[in-house]
Amino acid sequence: MAGKIESNKKQKKDALLNSAFEIFTNEGFSKSSISDIVKLAGVAKGTFYLYFTDKYDIRNKLVARKAGIVFKRALEAYESAPFTGGLADAIIFIVDNILDQFNENKALLNFISKNLSWGIFKGAITGANADSEVDFDEFFEYLQKITCIERKQLEIILFLVVEFVSSTCYSSILYSEPVPIEELKPYIFSTIKFIVENNTSESTELIGS
Repeated sequence: MAGKIESNKKQKKDALLNSAFEIFTNEGFSKSSISDIVKLAGVAKGTFYLYFTDKYDIRNKLVARKAGIVFKRALEAYESAPFTGGLADAIIFIVDNILDQFNENKALLNFISKNLSWGIFKGAITGANADSEVDFDEFFEYLQKITCIERKQLEIILFLVVEFVSSTCYSSILYSEPVPIEELKPYIFSTIKFIVENNTSESTELIGS
């Protein structure tokens, strides 16, 4: 019985998140309402408040979930690839995969880029947001193990990379400005390498590579 109750709760929460994403991407966040979300999800308005405090809360949890799914796919590709290289190369591999995902799903890029803040991302990577699809804490432990770089240093590098990539890829993917994303990628990757190599005091070669 308990398992069925939990399953029903998950279904309702997922329905609310899926409905919110559809409405936010089609109508825009400012024009959307909680009434719109619950109507599309087919649940009572009171059910919404069992899982979310307000419209901003469901947006933040949705961003963490969607961003987590994108990152999870990129991480799975990285883990299954015959990859050797340094920390910069590992980050570039993951960023390249993420850019390809966004290029194939521009609506998702539009939603995440408009709403992703470092605070939301920070909550995900520290495990504070249960709606992320990825255990970022585990990922950081993995990076620390293979690079011997401190957690704080890795967080700073990730912050710089996230801010840089999110601010440059948006116009390139959606509007081909200043150039299409495939033309911009070499510049993005060389800048990521510069960020990593100039903000690590120790060797960034992966142990065992």
